[in-house]
Amino acid sequence: MHIALKSVSLSLLAAGLLTACTTPPGKNNYLDKTYKITILHTNDHHGRFWPNADGEYGLAAQKTVVDKVRAEVKAEGGYTLLLSGGDVNTGVPESDLQDAEPDFRAMSRIGYDAMAVGNHEFDKPVPVLMKQRGWASFPMLSANIYQDGRRMFDPYAMFNLGGVKVAVLGLTTDDTAKMVNPAQIQGIEFKSPIAEAAKLVPELRQKADIVIAATHMGHYPDGLHGVNAPGDVEMARAVKGIDLIVGGHSQNPVCMKAENVRDDAYVPGQPCAPDRQNGAWIVQAHEWGKYVGRADFEFNNGKFKLVKYQLIPVNLKKTVATADGKTEKVPYAELIPEDGKLRTFLKAYQDKGQQELGVKVGELSAKLEGDREVVRSRPTNLGVFVGMAMMDKTQADFAVINSGGIRDSLPTGPVSYRDVLKVFPFGSTLAYVDLPGGEALDYLKAAARMTPGAGAFAQFAGVRLRIEGGELRQALIGGQPIDPAKTYRMAINSFMAAGGDGYPKLNQHPGYVNTGFVDAEILKDFVAKHSPIQAARYVPGDAVLRR
Repeated sequence: MHIALKSVSLSLLAAGLLTACTTPPGKNNYLDKTYKITILHTNDHHGRFWPNADGEYGLAAQKTVVDKVRAEVKAEGGYTLLLSGGDVNTGVPESDLQDAEPDFRAMSRIGYDAMAVGNHEFDKPVPVLMKQRGWASFPMLSANIYQDGRRMFDPYAMFNLGGVKVAVLGLTTDDTAKMVNPAQIQGIEFKSPIAEAAKLVPELRQKADIVIAATHMGHYPDGLHGVNAPGDVEMARAVKGIDLIVGGHSQNPVCMKAENVRDDAYVPGQPCAPDRQNGAWIVQAHEWGKYVGRADFEFNNGKFKLVKYQLIPVNLKKTVATADGKTEKVPYAELIPEDGKLRTFLKAYQDKGQQELGVKVGELSAKLEGDREVVRSRPTNLGVFVGMAMMDKTQADFAVINSGGIRDSLPTGPVSYRDVLKVFPFGSTLAYVDLPGGEALDYLKAAARMTPGAGAFAQFAGVRLRIEGGELRQALIGGQPIDPAKTYRMAINSFMAAGGDGYPKLNQHPGYVNTGFVDAEILKDFVAKHSPIQAARYVPGDAVLRR
């Protein structure tokens, strides 16, 4: 039966009354009874093996959640699978410096059953990825990644849950080829995941009673994917026969408030209605292990019914005002204790990562200026340097950086990763937007209005601007006048893209892409690439003149 999400109330979801039927079952035998099957899922972990400064998420607390659910389901005679939508790599230095070894080893200890390969699994050379496969006790799946003409990973894995055969198919965004260093993927082809699914799903329906796709393709409501490659919605519409899509890549809680309308203001702990397209449920658990998604199904004689779905927040906290006018962080839900053994295991990696932050990554001939009173009042060499690092990573035509995001200078002489983190302590990610000339000009006009002294005051790279009284009078990109008929790529950070510091909101723009790369990591790599750095090369000169 088909149920339009716009007709499903959140109260029905909470009561566990959402149902769906699969396509005809596979050829395997199962008992004439109701099987309880729970699918747990996470995605876009990005190195968050350790809790943040507020005690949110972290794999030791995640293990407590998973263990508790598994015990509950087992006590009721049910079965569980734990799946990841990919992107274990890239996010925090303690993980990045150790090639995500703590993350993969901890996921093995938690007991993941399978994961989709994400685009960030290719951020480092292939030998590192192969080493990570060895650390993982679970299969890394992708049907559409080919190396020298052969599939690089297993396309799917089969699970027997008390006689019910479950196929988990892995798929990876074909945007990967343009999101990673080309030198690191020579001989590797990222074919259309939708085309590969169209070939494999009919085959899997003959082998399995339930077909799940673990994907790293992104959730774009109503299939409006803009410049991104097609995602889960588009695949579900194109390929019949998938029962559940456990997704990742777009880093959203997929909670729908109406048919084809996602609730992008979802609050932790509230009911969450997953998307449904062409008979397939689509779920995604935001990012970083902030949630563990839990989908409770019943399977009976070929019918696969969703009984209840929820996103379990992992120690997420909100800021509230106290009686004395101050603020404090309080949890959205009951605090989850960390698994002691796993925390002890991870503590050694956390300590090692902290030690490695002091290692030299480059050297500077002179200070790159990021002091607050300077960077918020006039163009600086660090503003240019950061902008060029952003442009280099995204192949952008120009970059705009809010000066409030630059928190310190880079010193003369040896530069450590810790020095880099003082410049970018917030963990913002790098984004870019492909804009028609007119829109690029409008954005530069908005940036020009940001007044000196404010955190919104803009630093630039790749442009020449003349600003009078806060109004943009002349603008060149790449030394040329802006052509309204041309498309320009602008690099910004995720904070600005979300409308931070009063900038135009661009994270819903069809040309927007969040690369997922953390700003400090990008800056570190750029320092290392160009070291020893001659500071004189980044003097802003008269590129941006204000009167």
